Amino acid sequence: MKHDAGSPLLFGCMGLGGGWDRGPIEAADVAAAHAAVDAALEAGITVFDHADIYRHGKAEAVFGRVLADRPGLAGQLHLQTKCGIVLGTADAPGRYDSSARTITARVQDSLARLGVERIDTLLIHRPDPLTPPEEIAAAFAALHAAGTVGRFGVSNHSGAQMARLQSVLDEPLAVNQLQLSLGHRGWLESAVAVNVAEPGIDASSFPHGTLEYCAAHDVQLQAWGSMDRGRYTSVGDPAAPAADREAAALVARLAGELHTTPEAIVLGWLMRHPAGIRPVIGTTNPARIVACADAGAVAARMDPDDWYALWIAARGQPLP
Repeated sequence: MKHDAGSPLLFGCMGLGGGWDRGPIEAADVAAAHAAVDAALEAGITVFDHADIYRHGKAEAVFGRVLADRPGLAGQLHLQTKCGIVLGTADAPGRYDSSARTITARVQDSLARLGVERIDTLLIHRPDPLTPPEEIAAAFAALHAAGTVGRFGVSNHSGAQMARLQSVLDEPLAVNQLQLSLGHRGWLESAVAVNVAEPGIDASSFPHGTLEYCAAHDVQLQAWGSMDRGRYTSVGDPAAPAADREAAALVARLAGELHTTPEAIVLGWLMRHPAGIRPVIGTTNPARIVACADAGAVAARMDPDDWYALWIAARGQPLP
């Protein structure tokens, strides 16, 4: 399969496959998946992000249908998936499970649903407090030796958690996927919150030093939730908070000035940061997917004054 190159954007497949239930995949779901994949390819995207739990496995399964319908396409793509979350049921709570037995079984299930022999990148979806890092490392080593997985990473992990896991791994962690966006700014606020307490600004949920760890160890940062469900790409919602309205108006103005789309402005702002953040595009709307294509060019052209203006508008108060 194709090396992780090309567009800095990833397509997040969580919205594919129909509803969050265990019902059958319908013909309309397959057609929608084809349309989303076509739009992503048109936007230059070749990295497709999955997780075994998305739509109870139907996201991977419908993507497998797309690959089966289009022989040769899989060889042009980089497939990434995640495991480690157990969805809750009426009889058992939702929890995390990164045991070697579960990792191995979940990878086999993902391979079968996708209809491929190898996953390019495998991420641990969330930290499992009950599984020792040594057990995760053993599972990773076995999968890598078998040629089943190309590289490994994590999602929603801190720098300290990555350092502990890396200390027992044979291969370097390649990826950390985190919630990073203009609306979810803990990653950025924590950088300026040293010795500062600001009313209305909470940077405590993001462990400072995580971005720095990734930069120091060449770990690719991926951003889920990167467009905040369209929070800043449309204007005129009187029910939105004042800061959201101001930021959305600024996004619209900059899109006009740079002759691009609001989606590209929001993503370009994220990518302008020197951490090398790669946004995951979660929408399945083909027009919105294509509207993101210019984000890398926007990041290269975005003036620092405009970047700071967007940050200050979204936070609703000046920097400390």
